[in-house]
Amino acid sequence: MNKPYIIGIAGGSGSGKTFFLKCFLEHFAEHEVSLVSQDDYYIPVAHNMTKEENKLYNFDLPGTIDHQHFEDDIDKLMSGQAILKKEYTFNNPDAIPKMLEIKPAPILIVEGLFILHFKKIAETLDLKIFIEADDEIALQRRLKRDLLERGYSHDDVMYKWMNHVVPAYQEYLLPYRDECDEVIVNNSHVADDIICITEEISKNLRGNVLS
Repeated sequence: MNKPYIIGIAGGSGSGKTFFLKCFLEHFAEHEVSLVSQDDYYIPVAHNMTKEENKLYNFDLPGTIDHQHFEDDIDKLMSGQAILKKEYTFNNPDAIPKMLEIKPAPILIVEGLFILHFKKIAETLDLKIFIEADDEIALQRRLKRDLLERGYSHDDVMYKWMNHVVPAYQEYLLPYRDECDEVIVNNSHVADDIICITEEISKNLRGNVLS
């Protein structure tokens, strides 16, 4: 198998990476693209924490990621091997993680907060996409997600936002913005805007990578 075309998708919390990826993947068949997410490589610590310890623990640091395992799995996919990875359940002790099988494909998407900071990973990327949103919009998205989907209190979300999320974004992601091939501002709540952008990128890939 030839080396896949590797796309890196980076963006801060609330930038809309998940929705962008959902729209992007809809342009491809399952065998054409594989996705590996940094979130699935968190070093497991939350199951031993009290609620207060969880609130104070900073998950927004590169050291919370098992980046060696992350890099090794990317290498395996690049060489045509499938990988097995336990799903990350976002510190939910009641969730039973699935075992994910990620198969190699002509297009490999690597996504996460620190993918541009991890030099070895950044150097493998053929296309770097940076997704951003205005601070207030990103915060409102984070609040909606963490309050409704993950059961955090408003105070907990705001503590993490101010003390963990924003400093990490400024130190480990924003400095790489200008190195990216595409910078996508995702302030819109209109799905059509992102669908149009993903359609344009996928059309170029289909012509140059999958043809």
